[in-house]
Amino acid sequence: MKLLVMLIVVLTLSNVCFGQKKIFEFDQVRLKKSKNVIVFQEQDWFCGWPANNGVWTWHNGKEILVGYSYGRFVEQKGHNIEGLSDTTRNIKSRLARSTDGGKTWKQEDPSNFVGDGLKPVASPGQINFEAPGFAMRVMGIGYHGSLDPDGAFFISENKGKNWRGPYRFSGLMEDPNLSGMICTSRTGYLVTGPTSCLVFMSARPRQNGSGKDKTYVAETTDGGQSFRFVTWIVPLRDPYRAVMPAVSRLKDGSIAVALRRRIPDKDTICWVDAYGSADNGKSWSFLSRVGETGEGNGNPPALVALKDGRIACAYGDRTRVKLFVRISSDGGKNWGDENVICDDFQQDKFNDKDFGYPRLAVNHKNNIVAMYYWATKENPQQHIAATIRKP
Repeated sequence: MKLLVMLIVVLTLSNVCFGQKKIFEFDQVRLKKSKNVIVFQEQDWFCGWPANNGVWTWHNGKEILVGYSYGRFVEQKGHNIEGLSDTTRNIKSRLARSTDGGKTWKQEDPSNFVGDGLKPVASPGQINFEAPGFAMRVMGIGYHGSLDPDGAFFISENKGKNWRGPYRFSGLMEDPNLSGMICTSRTGYLVTGPTSCLVFMSARPRQNGSGKDKTYVAETTDGGQSFRFVTWIVPLRDPYRAVMPAVSRLKDGSIAVALRRRIPDKDTICWVDAYGSADNGKSWSFLSRVGETGEGNGNPPALVALKDGRIACAYGDRTRVKLFVRISSDGGKNWGDENVICDDFQQDKFNDKDFGYPRLAVNHKNNIVAMYYWATKENPQQHIAATIRKP
């Protein structure tokens, strides 16, 4: 049986390399003993895209803060949210907080935050990345809170209750490696010291750059006053989109990153790849192809390190209309079965499959908490949901 599965995977990889549409034949296992909760749902409102916003944890995962985008629900072709062309007026960034490991949630709408129309300024530095309540929210150009082509970031030192910024990534977009590009980053970072931090970012060409994003590592060592380009995770010569890095530090000190991948101009061939670094982000190597994310531009991954040393990766597949999680025991080189998180998505009258964009956390009871946007027969308007289960 193992030999047969290996043969299927090899044949699938060969076919994908030649641009043919194929889907991995991984075994699917339904999650058992999982708890599903609604993080936020409100009549006539659309909520989505936790992956574009961020997740933060404190108190060993007992306190979880997740971000999402929020706007008026309008059933239409594509995203059922009003005002995609006017982000500063119609689409806001909200937060949901749990203080019991993901079982119950309260909503927050902080002032001076993403979507409030604030203009980025130079960072004064002096950021303490190791502050007990530290959180960073990164934004790039797009309809999730910013139209600034150079991107910016907010910081909080009290667990996201108050925010400072937006601040520019001073010096970064002037780097020759990013010449002629715009910032398409979401939130992904690793604190490396009180004044130092690695930020996992993406950029695409200003001209004819749609679907050509690439992911890179940036670094600050002066408390956020300036940033420098470190390296591309996927080389620019690679022909496929590589965006929305989900990052985790492993027990041995290495770094694993999961990337959203797509063949440009082909919305039916989308997948997730894993890359690794053993030198704190200076160089990267391909680890594995994690799973398929299907048609319609696919879905981004979420990644989290478990307390026993394993890592978990979640992603949605818009062809199979399911949300999955897989677990790796060797740092992302190999993965276990696809575990189905959710498969009861209710499509609208346009048959859109607009769901997923997960974030992952591990709570104080060592349970995986998956946060994502979803729609069901009972709650057909997109809302934020969470699934809690033991890995």
